[in-house]
Amino acid sequence: MPVTSREIRFKQRPTGIPTEANFELSETSILDPGEGEFVVRNIWMSVDPYMRGRMTEQKSYVTGFKLGEPLEGGCVGQVVASRHPDFAEGDYVLSLLGWREYWRSDGRGVTKVDASLAPLEAYLGPLGMPGLTAYAGMLRVAEVKQDDTVFVSAAAGAVGSVACQIGKIKGCKVAGSAGSEAKVRWLRETAGIDAAINYKQVPDLAGAVKEMCPTGIDVYYENVGGEHLEAALRNMNDFGRIAVCGMISQYNEPVPPPGPRSLVLVIPRRLRIQGFIVTDHLDMQPDFLRDMAQWLATGRVKWAKTVVEGLERAPEAFIGLFHGENLGKMLVKIGPDTTG
Repeated sequence: MPVTSREIRFKQRPTGIPTEANFELSETSILDPGEGEFVVRNIWMSVDPYMRGRMTEQKSYVTGFKLGEPLEGGCVGQVVASRHPDFAEGDYVLSLLGWREYWRSDGRGVTKVDASLAPLEAYLGPLGMPGLTAYAGMLRVAEVKQDDTVFVSAAAGAVGSVACQIGKIKGCKVAGSAGSEAKVRWLRETAGIDAAINYKQVPDLAGAVKEMCPTGIDVYYENVGGEHLEAALRNMNDFGRIAVCGMISQYNEPVPPPGPRSLVLVIPRRLRIQGFIVTDHLDMQPDFLRDMAQWLATGRVKWAKTVVEGLERAPEAFIGLFHGENLGKMLVKIGPDTTG
């Protein structure tokens, strides 16, 4: 100590899909920890679609990124120096100070994680924010119950893949859409859902959804928006529930596209559509961690990850989300994992 730490800074606001020009690799010095502080070396970091919303100037539910400053996001690292009573050297911790190699903290917003319970990177996937999003969306927002027919868009993504498997655990028939044949195979053969389609290969998405869900949809878990929402609305059963987690198809649109043409079906079918944000459901965290740890340990939930090596490639990983390059959770490995 002190150490030189590389970090990715927000250089300019994107128009449309972000490019490498919107990011800048820089260096900074991390000083020795003061009394009540500690220093962390990041090992894994997450890139997530919601981060695109933080790159605009419009007001949102989360604070926007500031130009010239490091970006933020979920990360797991190891304490390498400490003068804090609750954090010892060697502890593994979860925080939102990703996009950098090292950081110093007084402990606010930092949580210890148990490296013996699951691989560290799982705390950025099924045991982390994506997993809790799927858990809250399916169990509380959509109120899934046995024998429901569930349709999940972006079903092979970090959130969608867990949502699909929670549906199966709860005794539902589950169908999903994804953007490649490899993802469709994973959903059918590994995640074990009942039906899956490559939406890029079907001429009529609503018709393809009807073939997968011939008795109609009781729950739609929305990650995509646009044509997917229209297709789901046309196939919803009366009193169906739509949990709106995300609409990635619209995140890079400079002008909001027209609303779904089939929205009028909300009235005769008495549908409930509810958007939600995972931080509204943090009270579910104890039950979520208990259930998800058990499901992972027993193989009832399986998860996929796409790993990009090196902090300097974090922008590449983030941009890849909008081109469908990830199967499961997109992760950046920043440094060596010493958990063995």
